[in-house]
Amino acid sequence: MRRKTGMIAVSLLIMALAEGCGQKEAAAPATQASATEAATTAAQTTKAQETTKPPEETTKAQETTAAKEETKISEGGYKTGLAIVSSMASSKEPADGKDGNAQVDSVAAAVVVDGDGKIVSCYIDTAQNKMGFTAEGKVVKKDEFQTKKELGEKYGMKAASGIGKEWDEQIQALEEFVIGKTAEEVAGIAVDDATKPTDVDLVAGVTVKIGDYKKAIVEAVQNAEEVGTQEGDKLGLGIITNMNKSKDADGDKEGQCQAYSTYVAVTTDGDGKITAAVIDSTQGTVKFDTAGKITSDLQSGVKTKRQLGEDYGMRGASGIGKEWFEQAAAMEDYLVGKTAGEVTGIAVDGDGKSTDPDLLTSVTISVDGYQTAAVKAMENAK
Repeated sequence: MRRKTGMIAVSLLIMALAEGCGQKEAAAPATQASATEAATTAAQTTKAQETTKPPEETTKAQETTAAKEETKISEGGYKTGLAIVSSMASSKEPADGKDGNAQVDSVAAAVVVDGDGKIVSCYIDTAQNKMGFTAEGKVVKKDEFQTKKELGEKYGMKAASGIGKEWDEQIQALEEFVIGKTAEEVAGIAVDDATKPTDVDLVAGVTVKIGDYKKAIVEAVQNAEEVGTQEGDKLGLGIITNMNKSKDADGDKEGQCQAYSTYVAVTTDGDGKITAAVIDSTQGTVKFDTAGKITSDLQSGVKTKRQLGEDYGMRGASGIGKEWFEQAAAMEDYLVGKTAGEVTGIAVDGDGKSTDPDLLTSVTISVDGYQTAAVKAMENAK
């Protein structure tokens, strides 16, 4: 009986031990899950602690990111450039009863280039300014000057071109030909000794000499800056000329015929507002004496006011201590965002100087010519 009871007791003891072991083995997975869960939570907490920074550090990070994005946009942005190549070499003295011809030919090219330096759009025109003077050194006044594009069919090249195309048609073909090209590729366009194109793809539409056009386009690309032009904007160029500073020769004082040309290149958006503007001017001056003899060096060329820079010499006389190119830059900024009507509406006095207090602080030169040329450029934009 005791043996039986003892055996029962032993059996009960074994069962109890087995049940206890089973409980421990069953509990093990739960304990491991808890440990894993705790470890995960701890890792997440650590990661959160590592990525959470003080407000000032977060702000700096955001500013750095924004700056990088802005730089990225800037690096891939569109640039707008303008260049003028001028010559007085075609000027002639009076002869055979005919007046002399003071001629200033200014080729102007405006371009928009992309972030890779390739031309997106191009606009070319020429101000062929012919001014008369007599054998006595007297100026023959002229009130109106038109560019070659403005003359259109009146320029009269079609019959003599060999391909039956007027100057403006040929120049349009050249504008289209340079699209997608870099400055180096434009400079490499094949020409003969007279600078007429020899490229088979170009000669079908262009027979005029393109030496100065190539030079102007290349310089325009090199001059191009990011001034607000965006993808899809239209490009236009406006040119106006007067000879108001021309004067007769008198005694020992030389006379002169001066073609004062103003150039404004603009880009406009879908709403017709200016997104970028570039301004420049030339003062091509042919001098002569009272016998009608030309005294100027006709091979010297003509520098633009931008090219002259500090040598233009306006800073001391400006009243605000700013050189011409600085004032022109302020005017360019002032034009941005305006429609043609708003540009025309800029208030000026009898001398063409702005009366707008916001503009007077940075621009004291006459601006009426820039207004007129800018509106022309907007009308020409394509």
